[in-house]
Amino acid sequence: MLNVPSQSFPAPSSQQRVASGGRSKVPLKQGRSLMDWIRLTKSGKDLTGLKGRLIEVTEEELKKHNTKDDCWICIRGFVYNVTPYMEYHPGGEDELMRAAGSDGTDLFDQVHRWVNYESMLKECLVGRMAVKPALPKDYHEEKKVLNGMLPKSQVADTLAKEGCSSPSYDWFQTDSSVTIVIYTKQKDINLDSVIVDHQDDSFRAEILIKDYSYIIHVELSHEIEEDFSVRVVENVGKIEIVLKKKENASWKRLGHPLENHNSLILKKDTGLYYRKCRLISKEGVTHDTKLFCLMLPPSTHLQVPVGQHVYLKLTITGTEIVKPYTPVSDSLLSEFKEPVLLNNKYIYFLIKIYPAGLFTPELDQLQIGDFVSVSNPEGSFKISQFQELEDLFLLAAGTGFTPMVKILNYALTNIPSLRFDVEFVLSAPTSEWNGKWGHISPALLSEFLKRSSDKSKVLICGPTPFTEQGIRIPQLINEERVTGVSPTSVPHELMGVYVDPQWLLASKKRGNQVAA
Repeated sequence: MLNVPSQSFPAPSSQQRVASGGRSKVPLKQGRSLMDWIRLTKSGKDLTGLKGRLIEVTEEELKKHNTKDDCWICIRGFVYNVTPYMEYHPGGEDELMRAAGSDGTDLFDQVHRWVNYESMLKECLVGRMAVKPALPKDYHEEKKVLNGMLPKSQVADTLAKEGCSSPSYDWFQTDSSVTIVIYTKQKDINLDSVIVDHQDDSFRAEILIKDYSYIIHVELSHEIEEDFSVRVVENVGKIEIVLKKKENASWKRLGHPLENHNSLILKKDTGLYYRKCRLISKEGVTHDTKLFCLMLPPSTHLQVPVGQHVYLKLTITGTEIVKPYTPVSDSLLSEFKEPVLLNNKYIYFLIKIYPAGLFTPELDQLQIGDFVSVSNPEGSFKISQFQELEDLFLLAAGTGFTPMVKILNYALTNIPSLRFDVEFVLSAPTSEWNGKWGHISPALLSEFLKRSSDKSKVLICGPTPFTEQGIRIPQLINEERVTGVSPTSVPHELMGVYVDPQWLLASKKRGNQVAA
């Protein structure tokens, strides 16, 4: 959902705040890389100072550990001694000190909610906070149900302030199937808004409603087949999920409630949910870039909306490492042969391999049939922003092209008034290059960015210098209408406060060519 930004952009709390005056990536000393930190955590050294003991930490005790030489931080009820991590933190010691001796959950979520801190800091775990957060009343409790309808204690009044009704669910059965019906009472719900996972006996459905997630999460009372169907009645916001019974037995109840069941919570508070996807193919595109095809489990329904991204997770030397990537279209390469399987079961990624990197070389070493964990979609970009669009500019540098692929497909398919032009620009061309060259600048862009109507948009994606320079060009950016959209994959440090900005959306009076 778009918001009008404050006087400074990106906002101080934004992941895109990397310029002077905001967060910045701090040069690390030699021997203080992410891999060095992983080696230290595997060395057996006592990083907590408690000789392996776990303690219960009171608020008063937490406040005492608030210096660089003795720094404890609480994240989601767990307390970590981050003192040994200070020199390894890409954002610098000062950023960690902002949460010293206190609960840093909100600050952590603002900066890098996607990071698996439990894995990165597990050897720094001191213990739990003495006061545990309150759990939902129906959490791990058996409730009497009437055809699947549970009390709406957690969902009531959450959306009322926005003039919306609270969602609810029900279920019914036949001899061979169970149908879960979710009533969102929203008219902008589509298949992109529905994420369903069935893992072992756990069934989880997450419905995206504005900035919230409505979650159905139960341990099913009986076994079901892997495949299921999802149907959305968009004009009334009703969702039907049809499960196939393994045995034609009558169910007395849907199942036992699990974490966050029948809850409506802010999406930023839900945490990332992963499922394991199988590597189906990988094809070389350039000397250092490959197209990866991952197949979703048959028991998963997930469609990544245009302009949004997911996180890929691998376990490297015993530590879970994650990186964000934006899926591309399955038709990116004409010679790529898609396996003959069900539609919407594949996710494609165009990924540059960094030989000296930590994540991409490991990804490149995967064999066909290996698994990669893929998260739920993230990002605030809404394709509804393209309504009544007359002109569209896409400015992409390097792998910043990846989010543009689906944008291009959508725009050319659904906005017939657009004409398609491409302009290639090289920053360091050879003598044989006859096209445009140079870095992003007003002089360069003025050659093909021409004034048009108010119904125009400019999207920028690329490395930090490219993006920062782009938003500073007066002819390109109307500062009152700039909004950050969705980060995608470029090199960045994990557990750091620094993430390279990737998506910037600007409403401007411009033409309709593409620079790549």
